[in-house]
Amino acid sequence: MTALHHRVGIFGGSFNPLHQGHLIVAEFAAESFDLDYVLFAPVLHPPHKDGSGMVAIGHRLKMIELAIASNARFKLSRVDIERPGPHYSVDTVKLIQDEYPTSQLYFVMGGDSLKSYPAWYKPMEIIQYARLAVMRRPSSRPVQPDMHDGLLPGLSDYVDMIEAPPIGISSTRVREQLSRGKSVRYLLPDAVLDYIHAHHLYQPSSEF
Repeated sequence: MTALHHRVGIFGGSFNPLHQGHLIVAEFAAESFDLDYVLFAPVLHPPHKDGSGMVAIGHRLKMIELAIASNARFKLSRVDIERPGPHYSVDTVKLIQDEYPTSQLYFVMGGDSLKSYPAWYKPMEIIQYARLAVMRRPSSRPVQPDMHDGLLPGLSDYVDMIEAPPIGISSTRVREQLSRGKSVRYLLPDAVLDYIHAHHLYQPSSEF
């Protein structure tokens, strides 16, 4: 595939489910770095999670499609669900670089992901293919581009901070609210919430 655009964001995750916070991060990343596309790349089996509470990939794909349908810059990437695992970010960025060989890639993440970045699989290899676009999250410990330069010298040269309002929404919180029968209105796009209710997802009796 030959790329027609030159700035592409990669937003990976389980998206279990995708919520308004994900969309806000993607939108501010697109604006901050003048991205032509933000690719939502759901992971089939996240290597750092045990899979409990994870709904089927078909449901997660559909929820992403519903959530991003109105934004022409947001695209769904199946790069992490059409290959065998384990699914590491370094492999994701390599495959997307192959799809967009002339593009500048930005790997979009939250500040909590930057905090744990030294423990990622081949972290310094990731930045050979993509810059890190990092969203600050509410936290007692500030997130700074150079916070890991002692462990990963030079990493800060590849970190760009996304200036956006702090977002405290998490998929874990959404699932907990749903499992308790509590409202998640406004935490999710209406189309996603309607889909969840229609398919009885994230309920105490749901079979994941």
